[in-house]
This record gives sequence, C-alpha cells and structure tokens, in this order.
Amino acid sequence: MTTPIHFRTLHELASGLAAGEFSSVDLVDVFAQRIESMDSTLGAFRLPLLDAARARAAQMDAERAAGNARGPLHGLPYVAKDLFDVAGHPTSAGCPLLEDSHAERDSTVIQRLADAGMVLLGKTNTVQFAYGGAGVNSQHGTPHNPWHSTHHLPGGSSSGSGVAVASGMAPMGLGTDTGGSVRIPASLCGVSGLKTTVGRISRAGVYPLSWSLDSVGPLCRDVADTALMLDALNGEDAHDYSTHGHAHEKFADCTADLNGLRIAFGETAFFDGADEQVTSAVRAAASVFESLGASVDSIEFPEAGEALALNPGGLVIAAEAYALNRELIENHFDELDPVVAFRMAKGHEITSSDYLNTVNSWNALRGRTLERFNDIDIVLCPATMIAAKPLADAQSSIERYADLNIGYLRNTAIGNILNLCGLSIPCGHTDEGLPIGLMLYARPFGERNLLRAGAAFQSASNFHTQYPTMDWL
Repeated sequence: MTTPIHFRTLHELASGLAAGEFSSVDLVDVFAQRIESMDSTLGAFRLPLLDAARARAAQMDAERAAGNARGPLHGLPYVAKDLFDVAGHPTSAGCPLLEDSHAERDSTVIQRLADAGMVLLGKTNTVQFAYGGAGVNSQHGTPHNPWHSTHHLPGGSSSGSGVAVASGMAPMGLGTDTGGSVRIPASLCGVSGLKTTVGRISRAGVYPLSWSLDSVGPLCRDVADTALMLDALNGEDAHDYSTHGHAHEKFADCTADLNGLRIAFGETAFFDGADEQVTSAVRAAASVFESLGASVDSIEFPEAGEALALNPGGLVIAAEAYALNRELIENHFDELDPVVAFRMAKGHEITSSDYLNTVNSWNALRGRTLERFNDIDIVLCPATMIAAKPLADAQSSIERYADLNIGYLRNTAIGNILNLCGLSIPCGHTDEGLPIGLMLYARPFGERNLLRAGAAFQSASNFHTQYPTMDWL
C-alpha cells in the first residue's frame, strides 16, 4: 500500500520533488489542508504561517526550475516549537504574556533551515516556558495525542511538534530538550526524536529554560530523516558559546552496518517501576540488534541512579529557570500557568552553595559516566516508563500530575544530567494501541553511533512506518 503523501518521510518527499511528482507549493497545500481540517481538534499549532509558507514554496519552486536547488531539504515543509525566534512573529514560549514579543531576527537554526531551502508552516504549542514533561499547557491548551480518540497526553515540552509530525500535519518538527522535551513527545507520539549533545546545535535565538542543559533537536518520521536534519542544523555559531570548537559534521551518510557495535541494556534504575508492556517491548529490541550484527548485553549502570539522587526537585533547572524568568515570576505570578509558576518559583529558595555543589557533583559524575562508555557504545532503556495517559488523569489532581510528570521525565532527565546524547524511536504499542519508545544513549557527541544504530533498527522493523488512523476526527 502506498504511503499517503502526508505520512511520507523527508527523503521520500525530496525524491518526489526532484522527480517532479509534485511541487513545493503542492506539498504546502497538502499539509495546509490537514492543518486547517484537523488542528481545531489536535491543537498542535500556536501560530500557523500558511500564507507565508505558500509564498516561500513558490520561491523554492522557481529556484528549482532555474536549476538552483539548494540541497536535499529544498522546498520541504516543517514546523518549529514556539521557543524559536522567527523574525516578525512572537515567541510566546507557551505564555500569553509574551504573545506580543515579536522577534527582530531569526534564531540561528531557523536561518540555517531557510538557507537549506526549507519552508516553515508555523510555530507549534509548548508547555509554558518548556517546563514540563507531560505536555500540559493550561492556558494555550494541551495538544491531543493523535493515537487515541480520547484526549491523551502528547508529552512535553515539545508537545505541538510531536503531534504535528505524528498526525501528518508536518514531516518534521523542531524541538528543544532540557530534561526530555524532544524524546518524551517522540516516545508518546510514535516518532523519532533526537536529543543532541549541548554544543552540537546552536541555541541562539531560542527562548531559554536552563543554560546548562538546553539542547535543540528534530522530531521526524524516521532516523534517516533525523540524520538529514542534523546535517543542516549542527556546527559552530558565534552567537552560542557552547558550540565553539564544534565544527560542522556530516551525518546523513551514517552506515546501518552494526558489526562490532557494543550495545547493552542499562540496569537497573532505568527499568525500575516501568510498565510491563513498555519493558517487554524495549527488551524485545535485543533480537533485532543482534540480527544486524551488534553484540547485546546487560550492564550495571549505577550512574543513572546517582544522577537521580543528585537532582532533588530538579534543582539546577529550577534555579536557572527562575533566574531567567524572575521578572515574570515576581510580577505576574498569578497570570502564569499555576503548575509551571509554582515549580519555577521554587528556584528562588535554592542557595548558591546548593546550586554550585550540585553542578560540581554532576561534573564528577559525568566523568565517571564517560569511563562506563569505554566498554560500551550504546545503552538501551525505555524512553518513558509509561505510555500516554488521558489528559483527564493528569488534571485529576496536582499530585497525580506531579507523579505523571516524574514518570515521563525520569529516564530522559538522566541523560541530560549525564550530558549524553539520546534518541527515542518507536519499538511497539500497548494493548490500547499507544506507542512505546526505545531510548538509545551514547557518549557526548556520539550522535553518529546513535543514528547508525537507530537507522539499522528501523531497517529491520516497521514500528516507525505505522501511523494513527485518526478515523475519529
């Protein structure tokens, strides 16, 4: 059966454009029609930019006709989380108070995608200030996970980007990841999401949550598309000090040959308390990797538990988030999302000594974690302990919301604390038909091994080719 055009990968769409099967304007029209017919229910978009997208697509078609195609991404549409500055438009960061804060210039990554010839369809919803793993925004609305007719959580904080890609309203969505905000929506929505190492992709012009942990990453239909996007996005930027010394690298040529690759399940903290269906699907991935030539083992990974112990109440994020948003917290507390405002305000109580001691302890732990990767290339674990839960469940009480938020963030936040790069890919579904995500972790700046392993897994499985029917819409 032919894959509907709106569920094709970037690679497939690029081939269609090159072959003249359709134009960039045609593509924009396809996705615009889905956005206009579906988003009133799904709520992925904060700011559709469809008229501008059509004009941009026409420009890209004219360039192609003149023999001036810019590369593999030329004329392809995408969406961006509403943390990324787009010149002339607001960056609301999920907060109504910022809806009039129009950006003067594009963020570095938006500019890089423009240079590559991509077409921006619009900006997508996010948890307020990107501070939450469940995906809830009580003011702008919580996007609807397209895998269930009842409103289920999309995962956060890149909730809108995850829903847009999963539902076929866009083939790629830009996200950010501070404690799991790319990988959680990728896991819950059944797409591929990459958390890059801090310093791999510029954060200039991206609304910050934590200068220590913020990273940028794509959500795509498959890992091959993720590698293509990383090609366009990575490299040094004078406007982001964390990228200094990290020259541009190529990733789209990552081989799927896994001979000699050392893979291991990380025991035990990653699996403690995980849902049985999640655990079963994740562990079943071993046979796929082994069939592809990789060695698969289990190793003790005590650093995961240590990372959790060194993150009481998300201390570092809370302190930095409060410092970055102090004026809003102190002067507009009652106008903010109550859960986010309460969590962020806790940063005011953190002492400088507690903050510095925690950061120093993290650095020491990161050093020991690097030694662990002397014996292993990839660590496997569940991306999230649980699959998507109903929004009503999360809203039943503050306590229940907190429990779910922790459940979604636990395994992903470990990777941020340890400064690893991580990739979530689909590996199965629950009895309810909800996606389950497999997490692959590699050492800092080890994205090549992640993409190599993830692409190989997808070459031998079909979880990533499945998409929600949404026949209830």
